[in-house]
Amino acid sequence: MFSLPLALAALAVSARAQITGTFPATPLASKTGFTYPSGIPEKVDTDTGLIRGTQFGYNICNSTTENQNSNCQTAFFNGLDDFCLWAPAAPNSTVADLEGEMVAWCTKPGRGTRLIPAGALQGVQYIKTPDYAQVVGFIDQTQINLQADDFGGEMDPHGADLRGNPMGGILFTSIFSTDGNMQQAPEWNNFMGGKGFCFKVCNPNNPDSTKYCQNIYDRIGCVYNVPNTAQNGTFEACQGDNMDPPPPESLGPITSIPYSARIPPSSNCVPTSSAAIFTALPSPTNAPSASAPVTTVVSTGSDGSMVTLTQTGSAAAASNTNTSGAETLTISGVSILGAVIASLFFA
Repeated sequence: MFSLPLALAALAVSARAQITGTFPATPLASKTGFTYPSGIPEKVDTDTGLIRGTQFGYNICNSTTENQNSNCQTAFFNGLDDFCLWAPAAPNSTVADLEGEMVAWCTKPGRGTRLIPAGALQGVQYIKTPDYAQVVGFIDQTQINLQADDFGGEMDPHGADLRGNPMGGILFTSIFSTDGNMQQAPEWNNFMGGKGFCFKVCNPNNPDSTKYCQNIYDRIGCVYNVPNTAQNGTFEACQGDNMDPPPPESLGPITSIPYSARIPPSSNCVPTSSAAIFTALPSPTNAPSASAPVTTVVSTGSDGSMVTLTQTGSAAAASNTNTSGAETLTISGVSILGAVIASLFFA
């Protein structure tokens, strides 16, 4: 089970309410009604002239886009053997720098996404409850382009400017459908970093379920947002009870954690092996050294110009000291605070 070192909580600072600028006409979480596979637009985020530029990838994903360079931003979550994670498109990256441009990395081919390399997942627990489903696990995050020591942050369909992280990222699931077909799930959250992850999708058929997928607790990580008993080396699928929704921050400073997270009971856990459930994943790749410079396209500016972010080994090391809760990222000449939630999600 993951624990959260409270002494480090003050190091994590949300970028929420720190970004100024214009907002989309329709927030990402309100862009619903997409149907899989034919009712998806090329890009979900079509707003222009906004502070973070334009959507990095695309949402129509199929056999023509399925490769390890895919920039598909449509994710899926259907069970222990079939889920995606949000991770960078370029090697040696950090969540803080690229949360708005994350792409889907999945465990099953056939959806037009990148695939998580074989062996990268080192333990996964899947739990389905009446109002949500979650996966929590351990991962060699260098295999999905995260720096080895990046403590990461949260992706969700909200964000400080309501465009989501990643911008235009949408999710489909069959877990709660009555006919077995996939349906769009507007509310979800995904914490990545610290050699672990958690991903929760809330039941799209029950509006009250959204309270279990809130995105305002990004500074307290998986142990409070996605309580679990995941173990490294164990792969299992369980049924479970609903968690207790985190209380409002008004009850106490977020750094003091005014309550103890209760791990809800689980039952009917069925263990398996990674070899049995992840049968079509590509061979692992060697991550670049920390000293190797990396340049990646981040977005396009409102004027159509290309914007790049260059990282070097020294800059990458500096970004992981966690002495500051925010980093500055320049997009189209505008300096904004990146959503650096580089914190303590796993220990």
